[in-house]
Amino acid sequence: MTVADRYFDLLIERLAEVRATQAQSIDRAAQACAASIAADKLVFSFGTGHGALPALEMFPRTGTIVGFRPIVESTMISFHRVWGDMGARQYRFIHAVEGYGRAILRSHQLDPKDSIVLFSHSGVNAVILDIALGAKEKGLTVIAVTSLPHSSASPSRHSSGKRLFEVADIVVDTRASLADASIHIDGLSAPVGANSTSVAIAIAHAIVAATAEKLVQRGIEPLVMVNPNTAGKETANAANDRNYDELWRRLKAR
Repeated sequence: MTVADRYFDLLIERLAEVRATQAQSIDRAAQACAASIAADKLVFSFGTGHGALPALEMFPRTGTIVGFRPIVESTMISFHRVWGDMGARQYRFIHAVEGYGRAILRSHQLDPKDSIVLFSHSGVNAVILDIALGAKEKGLTVIAVTSLPHSSASPSRHSSGKRLFEVADIVVDTRASLADASIHIDGLSAPVGANSTSVAIAIAHAIVAATAEKLVQRGIEPLVMVNPNTAGKETANAANDRNYDELWRRLKAR
């Protein structure tokens, strides 16, 4: 069996675990998101580092729906440069600085009927805890997508002493391992093949899809982003422009 085969087997196993154990939590998350969108409110999403990737996937991309609103801070996601502006060392510093997350929240007009989906493999660092605690204080429903195997084995790095799963109203466990990377190769001391991001993105899309279904069950037709890279490009663009206008209407109301 090749290393690639081993990785795919591992990822399939992780997704099967999530499917078998987290269905109720995903359903609860979708119920909360649908309630916010049905009330003409928003569902924010946020993550730092690689946790920002599933947050970005929730809107606006093909198959997602209006009402989700990613919060993306360039200082939290641009460390791929490693050296220079917004490099890895700056990220490593800033995501551990308490108070920065609260400054981020102050830049957004939050409503108690909003929800927020937070992505963090470890769930222990300062910014993600700032966001979670600040959102709770504002009355939002806080949904955590995090690894309980990792987080429960790690101390908090926030003055509250809490970890994300201890703050959130709803917790979806990615089941990702403590080390995240899980493929061991003879001759290498550290494992390769990270899996937390792939699983978190799958969970993000499961929540969005389940939210859409629950809105339909409420008699509300959600506005869906459609793929413009087809023969129906103009029709798709018109539909997506309508979606952007609807998001702006919700934002402008604040």
